Amino acid sequence: MSWQAYTDNLLATGKIDKAVLYSRAGDAVWASSGGLALAATEISGIAQGFDDPSHLQSNGLHIQGQKFMMLRADDRSIYGRHDAEGVVCVRTKQTILVAHYPATVQAGEATKIVEQLADYLISVQY
Repeated sequence: MSWQAYTDNLLATGKIDKAVLYSRAGDAVWASSGGLALAATEISGIAQGFDDPSHLQSNGLHIQGQKFMMLRADDRSIYGRHDAEGVVCVRTKQTILVAHYPATVQAGEATKIVEQLADYLISVQY
């Protein structure tokens, strides 16, 4: 399966409206669906936030110029919310998944889908 199929499959669930897959360092886009594109400073902030979330905690999580309140940040997952929409970022062995869900979707539904994809990628050494 190509990398593009992973982001397309996230959108096909109906729970995610935009998704992008980066290299673990955040320096290369491997696939993108739904028009999600992050500025270099946004993806580098996310990549660094997995190891040290203090900057995200104090300044918020930025996705396509929009500030999201950070709800969770650890060495695997970063969750953010803006009004009723949100973002889920998950780091695997070789990738960073970033997925946006619209206001019509419950956070738990979107989170479960993205985390399951991350579990699969980890299980196949990605």
